[in-house]
Amino acid sequence: MSDVRPITIAITALGGQGGGVLADWIRALGEGNGYLTQSTSVPGVAQRTGATVYYLELFPAAAALGREPVLSLFAVPGDVDIVIAAELMEAGRAIQRGFVTPDRTLLIASSHRAYAVSEKSAQGNGIADSSAVIEAASAAARRFLHLDMQAIADATGSMISAALFGALGASGALPLGREAYEAVIRAGGVGVAASLRAFGVGWDRVAAAPALPEQPASPAVAPELPAGSPLAARIRDRLPQPVHATAWEACCQLVDYQDARYAEQYLDLLEGMVALERGAEGHALGQATARHLALWMCFQDVIRVASQKTRAARYADIRREVHAGANELVYPVEFMHPRLEEVCDLMPPALGRWVLGHAGLRRWLERFFRKGRMVQTYSLRGFLMLGFLAALRPWRRRTLRYALEHERIAAWLARAAEAAQRGDLALATEIIRCQRLLKGYSDTQARGWRNFSRIMDHVGTKPAGAINAEDVARLREAALADEDGKALAAALAV
Repeated sequence: MSDVRPITIAITALGGQGGGVLADWIRALGEGNGYLTQSTSVPGVAQRTGATVYYLELFPAAAALGREPVLSLFAVPGDVDIVIAAELMEAGRAIQRGFVTPDRTLLIASSHRAYAVSEKSAQGNGIADSSAVIEAASAAARRFLHLDMQAIADATGSMISAALFGALGASGALPLGREAYEAVIRAGGVGVAASLRAFGVGWDRVAAAPALPEQPASPAVAPELPAGSPLAARIRDRLPQPVHATAWEACCQLVDYQDARYAEQYLDLLEGMVALERGAEGHALGQATARHLALWMCFQDVIRVASQKTRAARYADIRREVHAGANELVYPVEFMHPRLEEVCDLMPPALGRWVLGHAGLRRWLERFFRKGRMVQTYSLRGFLMLGFLAALRPWRRRTLRYALEHERIAAWLARAAEAAQRGDLALATEIIRCQRLLKGYSDTQARGWRNFSRIMDHVGTKPAGAINAEDVARLREAALADEDGKALAAALAV
């Protein structure tokens, strides 16, 4: 008996991924096939949603010789045979905890990402590098299996736990056949057909290439610009080919955001910048402008936010994310915290500036905008309120926010054009890329604009040739490093 040890399994899953179901399936699998099984769970929290570590030990009943073995209640670093992670960064956390070791551990992980709040709210691109986790897992585990289990779950209308169960079975880590796994799912009696579909795809994907890492997707080929579209014809005739794909996607977004005339306005501005780099190899300035100008022109105002929150596609996404059945009702509730500034942004420019500039009136009005509001968009009142705001799209050109943003866009493009006209295309390109600092709305947008303005003011105070592209790139990365601007202040002081 002393030579026999239990099979130890740790499962790390986020809330809603069915980690408890997966643990129950594995426990039932063990109990029904000659193992003494113990299962525990340790709930925790994560920036995305509640994260739980489930731990199981399976001891061969035949080896117990009639005696009851002592099984552990929690995973011990360096002593885990199988780790199952329902999301890629949870696999990274398991490695950090010491659960994954190269001499023992089979690591099964879904390669999809559920982004943390810190990733989504970063000033720039705050998404963690998935390739670093994959590289670390490949080195840390005895064997590492990873594929997009969430995609399998979505395609089969099931939960990710069923796909992970299939991957576990096909890995051969437990000496049991496919029929034993499927019998456990059938015995559960809930969502059997969908679970069996996801289980089967997970099993087949791992069994087909159990030793090969998942291959990265091939880069998408830029689509041909459609025939018959005046915007597409203009892009094709007046812009260099490297800019075509981005400019076309931008025009599609701008038409959705406002109208076709707005997309034409975008092309007017873009063509002006592209004309400054005629003959330049690669058209870096044109490509940067095509992207960042479109992002700025699609600024997030109250009208845009209301439009996004009332679209049928969004409700379909919500239903899919919560796995709602055809006959189940879903009641989304939106948290919104508009400031007085956002309300004034909807006013005509003169009126909005007057309200914001009148200190006494502003203090009195701000009392009504100190707290956030929960808007029940499943109710007629809540939906109509947001629907009314979204319907103000034709009014947008007459608002204070529109006037303000386009004044800022004009100044930004003029500063970049000035550098380009001096022959410093690299500096012009880095100035254009500073738009990365501007994102979101309300407080997030205000912080980004503050950092952006400090960099532009710094560039504007320097004589020609006294600041170069590397300086601007360094300041931009400093501004992206934190929200309160301390890193940027230190970089400006150098």
